[in-house]
Amino acid sequence: MKSRLLHAVVCAALAGASSVALAQGAYPSQPVRLIVPFAPGGSTDVLARAVADGLRKQLGQSVVVENRAGAGGLIGTEAVARAEPDGYTLGMATVSTMAVNPLLYGTARVDPATQLKPVGSVANVPVVWMVNPAFPATDFAQFLAELRAHPGKYSFGSPGVGSLGHLNLAAMNADLKVEVLHVPYRGMGPALTAAVGGEVQVQQDQYASAQSLIKAGKLRPIAVAAPTRLAGLPQLPTLAELGYPQLNALGQTWFGLVAPAGTPDAVVGKLNDAVRQAMADPALVQRLAGLGAEPDTGTPQAFGQRIAQTLAANRKIIETAAIKLDE
Repeated sequence: MKSRLLHAVVCAALAGASSVALAQGAYPSQPVRLIVPFAPGGSTDVLARAVADGLRKQLGQSVVVENRAGAGGLIGTEAVARAEPDGYTLGMATVSTMAVNPLLYGTARVDPATQLKPVGSVANVPVVWMVNPAFPATDFAQFLAELRAHPGKYSFGSPGVGSLGHLNLAAMNADLKVEVLHVPYRGMGPALTAAVGGEVQVQQDQYASAQSLIKAGKLRPIAVAAPTRLAGLPQLPTLAELGYPQLNALGQTWFGLVAPAGTPDAVVGKLNDAVRQAMADPALVQRLAGLGAEPDTGTPQAFGQRIAQTLAANRKIIETAAIKLDE
């Protein structure tokens, strides 16, 4: 009797294992949902839709983009963390959602280290440092000399307290040993308008959204945070070239994909392969170039390390500058 019972248990276990393996082997057998934690039309949303098209071709299934905006990306990121860990819900991960929000809001709502699983990086977007055309500098050396000669005279407009722009300014002040005042606005649009109008004199923004203002002569580029010089602005040096590799690394905006914690490694591996193949498609590379983005893929482990490194660097900036949301 015991022998029969043991045999039945073993058979059931083997059957269960086989069905799990079969389910993983058949993945994906239904549409995949990609949650974007920001509103439609922004850079994260536009990039996500390009990536979704690439994944659709590789996976042979629809990849539906769903915007869950609110609370600086927290609402959408929560939705990913709470989803079934079956590979059918993914999230667009950004520096803000993975390496800023946990420091400013705490990890009570979303802890990337325990509630999310890295799938892989997707792309980097360079950030251009700019000044109002009236600013008395045409290159980085003159820019730095002017700021050091007049501490507290010039100001910088960010899209809000605790934003990436705010953190980049704090890092700039510390690393360059300058004092540029912080002026928070309600979003990047008003901050750019303030820089164009001269309300603030120093600005940083993603190249994708800044290039039209640069081409129109409304803002003057001084340097760029990017792995290499921009094809559209080949004369503009990177911060690494200028001797500031940490500012260069911090200034770049990266994007990637995450899944709920507990998603099977086999599924994550298949998704990672699909991401790499999608981002190698010349048509998608050209599409990203139009957004000012460059493909940047790697293993889930490498993306996890990048998140951890950015988190550590941002923690140091926030603590040193005493940045708080109620500032």
